[in-house]
Amino acid sequence: MEYCYLDHAATTPMRPEAVEAMLPFLSERFANPSGSHRFAREARRSVDEARDVVAAAIGCRPGEVVFTGGGTEADNAAVFGAVDRRGGIPVCSAVEHHAVIASVEARRGLIVGVDGTGHVDLDALGGAVDEHTSVVSAMAVNNEVGTITDLAAVAEVVRRGAPGAVLHTDAVQAACWLDLAELWSHVDALSLSAHKFGGPKGVGVLAVREGTVLAPLLVGGGQERERRSGTHNVAGIVAMAEALRLTVAERDATNVRVAALRDELVDRIVNTTTGVVETVPRDRKVAGSAHICIDGVENEALLYLLDEAGV
Repeated sequence: MEYCYLDHAATTPMRPEAVEAMLPFLSERFANPSGSHRFAREARRSVDEARDVVAAAIGCRPGEVVFTGGGTEADNAAVFGAVDRRGGIPVCSAVEHHAVIASVEARRGLIVGVDGTGHVDLDALGGAVDEHTSVVSAMAVNNEVGTITDLAAVAEVVRRGAPGAVLHTDAVQAACWLDLAELWSHVDALSLSAHKFGGPKGVGVLAVREGTVLAPLLVGGGQERERRSGTHNVAGIVAMAEALRLTVAERDATNVRVAALRDELVDRIVNTTTGVVETVPRDRKVAGSAHICIDGVENEALLYLLDEAGV
């Protein structure tokens, strides 16, 4: 059976160019970039070149890029790193990825509500942040329903009520659809995960603005300027950089193409099925989201039937 894959929010297939970029580092270019001999230096140069590419995509400085083992680690590092360094109370929205919510709960933080379309309740956020707030995390794009957060508005509330807090955004779902540099302009820390935009699993980024100091989540080797110890995943880092470079270059065209496909899909479902509700207006979510609810239909049953039908 030929399948139609519609689960890119969960993970994307690797781009062929990313696979090609990765392969040499799985065979002949295997050296540890933390070493001092020529092969190690070559590996370190590849990591540094990838860092430059990622920084250009985010709009940050290369020295602000911290390579991680994925989006979950990046989110954990932002929340735990801020609280463990500064003390105080972490705050996040109720619709964050569990990598953020579980971290906030682990440090006895506050979780604020959202409106019916998944947007952060700015009044509730304003009431939750104060001089004791150490970090606020608000995702750029919701991973389930595609809602785009107004980070400028969130930043205004946070800077006014908790000027000393670190503002973090989980931008894992944003790379394919939004200008990362615009998001970066509002925050102190930003998370990405390679497998959401055509890169490999098990590698990600936490961009940390210069002057923002976080306690490291992993210690021991001193890599990443002692912000994230552990031998670099050179193959994953190089492949992620290539996938991100292509994603940024193609983003405008991808938005136009995918939005048209999404609209056709949802319109045909709405026009041929009763009881269909779009959870978020299309102008308030990314082009890659087609989240709907169907009255009287259990989601697990629907997913099973779609799977059997090749979707």
